Amino acid sequence: MKQKKEGRLQNHQPVDVKRNYKDTLFRMLFHDKEELLSLFNAVNGSAYKDPQDLEIVTLENAIYMNLKNDLAFIIDFQLSLYEHQSSYNPNMPLRYLLYVAKEYQKLIKNESLYAESHVKIPTPHFVIFYNGKRPMGDQTTLKLSDAYQIPSASPDLDLKVTLLNINLGHNKHLADACKTLKEYMLYVDRVRTYAQTMTLNYAVERAVNECIQEGILSEFLSTWKTEAIAVSIFEYDAKRDLELLRKTERKYMRIELREEVKKEVEEELRPQLIEELRPQLTEELRPQLTEELRPQLTEELRPQLTEELRPQLTEELRPQLTEELRPQLEAELRKEIQMDTQAFAIIKAYRNLGISDENISKSLQEILNVSGQQAENYIKNIP
Repeated sequence: MKQKKEGRLQNHQPVDVKRNYKDTLFRMLFHDKEELLSLFNAVNGSAYKDPQDLEIVTLENAIYMNLKNDLAFIIDFQLSLYEHQSSYNPNMPLRYLLYVAKEYQKLIKNESLYAESHVKIPTPHFVIFYNGKRPMGDQTTLKLSDAYQIPSASPDLDLKVTLLNINLGHNKHLADACKTLKEYMLYVDRVRTYAQTMTLNYAVERAVNECIQEGILSEFLSTWKTEAIAVSIFEYDAKRDLELLRKTERKYMRIELREEVKKEVEEELRPQLIEELRPQLTEELRPQLTEELRPQLTEELRPQLTEELRPQLTEELRPQLTEELRPQLEAELRKEIQMDTQAFAIIKAYRNLGISDENISKSLQEILNVSGQQAENYIKNIP
């Protein structure tokens, strides 16, 4: 058997199957309760042990507006809806809304919505496991309200979806917490790597064989090898892919062109808007700038005006101050001359009586009410 399959690889006899290989393989891997519980624990940081606590409620074979869901299950009153995607789809919140409505309809089919008591329903959680080629961060939140034609800061109805990037190199903590998820990431990355240099058919078969040998999903791939290869290969339609590529390129070209045209229009409108807005802004800014500039200009002008006014005020005040100070200065001068005369007379008289300068100083302090230093100065100035 092994030689036959190796011969098929060598003789280039590919298996023809459908394209959505990663979606189906993901579901095959985690349809098992034990594996699904491990994935749930990794996503939520929980530590549930018994897989039997988990109830799978996926709507099998349900067709509703072409909606499908990979995995739906309930554990501990929580309804988790898991979807794997190999391409980015911003409409997932709306799709989840329609799907979860069908899910709740199934779960409460034996309940009456017209009863006076609340009909209890499990708390929903919506998660997408994404491994497409479009660059995405480790975690992205998609919201139903982003699709509303009239945006609302607090919409009456919203639904949030957590998109987890499971391409190799992203969300390492998830991969470390769930062994099967990590090995699935390794397997998909290996298929992509080989598909760059060979047809997808042979890339898948080589990746499957190597993963079995290296212990990557080995038990699963060994048990379901034929099915795993079959759902992992798609026929490459060059014409269709080229059309899709051109459509995508036109879309992104339109976005880039829109930005360029926007810049050009902005440059054209700028001079016109400046002239239109200048008078209005001038009137709006004048009071504000007046209040802001007043303190600053006051401090700047103060030194300049001080120097300009000093000579002018000096000439204006000089005659006035002269007349005001003359009587006061004359009185002070008279008093000083009178005191000097008295001191001269006292010193002469006391010296004629043979009194010492020390005693003369004491007498001057008592008679004229002067300090000791002043008395000494009088004595020194009279020979």
